[in-house]
Amino acid sequence: MKRFATFLALFCLAMFAGTPAMAQTILRDAETESMLADISRPIIQAAGLSPNNVRVILIQDNSINAFVAGGQIVYLHSGLIDKADNVNEVQGVIAHELGHVVGGHAVFDRDGGYGSISILSLLLGAAAIAAGSPEAGTAIMMGGQRAAIGKYLAFSRAQESSADAAGVRFLNTAGISGRGMLEFFKKLQNLQFSYGYYASNPEVDPFAQTHPMSGERIQALTADLQGSPAWNTRTDPALEVRFKRVQAKLRGYVNEPEITLKAYPTTDQSMYAHYARAYAYHRKGYPDQAAAECDALIRIAPEDPYFLELQGQIMLESGDPRGALVPLRKATVSTNYQPLIATTFGHALIATEDPANLDEAEKVLRQAVARDKENPFAWYQLGMVYERKGDTARVALATAERANLTGDARTALASSRAAMAQLPQGSPDWIRAQDIMMVSQTQMEDEQRGRRRQLSAAGAPR
Repeated sequence: MKRFATFLALFCLAMFAGTPAMAQTILRDAETESMLADISRPIIQAAGLSPNNVRVILIQDNSINAFVAGGQIVYLHSGLIDKADNVNEVQGVIAHELGHVVGGHAVFDRDGGYGSISILSLLLGAAAIAAGSPEAGTAIMMGGQRAAIGKYLAFSRAQESSADAAGVRFLNTAGISGRGMLEFFKKLQNLQFSYGYYASNPEVDPFAQTHPMSGERIQALTADLQGSPAWNTRTDPALEVRFKRVQAKLRGYVNEPEITLKAYPTTDQSMYAHYARAYAYHRKGYPDQAAAECDALIRIAPEDPYFLELQGQIMLESGDPRGALVPLRKATVSTNYQPLIATTFGHALIATEDPANLDEAEKVLRQAVARDKENPFAWYQLGMVYERKGDTARVALATAERANLTGDARTALASSRAAMAQLPQGSPDWIRAQDIMMVSQTQMEDEQRGRRRQLSAAGAPR
């Protein structure tokens, strides 16, 4: 019974992982997104996909995990970036997940309807800790679900093995070493061992797993990876530097400041340490220390747009928006108006409360929303520009755009109707408001039907 309870916890974790992107925080950062796009591009192309259509998104979660959940999107947990030893390990993860994308594994229409799930990491440690209730396993068995669950598990294991094989093929085709993929699986294997998950343990049933055991995966992949001409290919040192920078800033932003300062003590004067400490101090509310660390970065690379972005962000959030304009303007221009950086620059222009800055803020923010379709904060800032200019029609449209992105159908519907009432009929902005109105109205009707079904089911006789 203990063994089945462990399996149950694994299954519940897998079910939960099917939709974490909707429940967890997506981390957006210009430097990180650029790095992820560049390291994944050759793998995406090797998979026969277009880099313009595939996105790699970072989620704030300290577990070592990655997944796909439909479409051409790969989600990586911040814990995976934190624990990776090098960029090649992350490339191995991305290759595996693209195997799921190409294989169409994210939607399980043929498995009994257990949802859209695709998890890379085994997370057996967390599952083993969670498994402590044999009664829950009994309840599942009494519910008559055991056969369906067994079918799901077999289906999931087959998909994981298929994604492994596809990932190997993509790496080899792209000329990227598979060392990182094997190293990452060895990490997972060590996690398994630390929680007692190994083949000789009588408490572990290898058939009661959603993923093949890591040892089996390593054995199956080693020959194909080592036999490739790409096996001894070295990673571009510049990519490795970019990865270590992103890893350091991510640790400073996500981890507790005490953890960051322990990992990067003040005796460490490397670029990575200054980067991590700058974010840690900024998060903890020590602007002077954060600024000092950022100044050290600027001395290392005075024209680096991401260091300038951080400098401007620290100044802006410390109450000096006017001072933030210089570094943020330089960062925005040097990155050709990268939308996330441009949004921060637009925010600073508005925060000066100088009407003379509103035209530039509008120009910058309009470019940002045109180039980044998923930036609700930019729409919020653009709405503030319109409000200060007295353009109530476009305040309503910006509010509708932001609400549409955040899933607030009620606000999107009301605001789009308000925008349509004030905009010239048939104009591009009016047509856009109409589109949002129609989408929001449909969403609200679907939600209302769902609530009625729930109420009907709750009141049905048993």
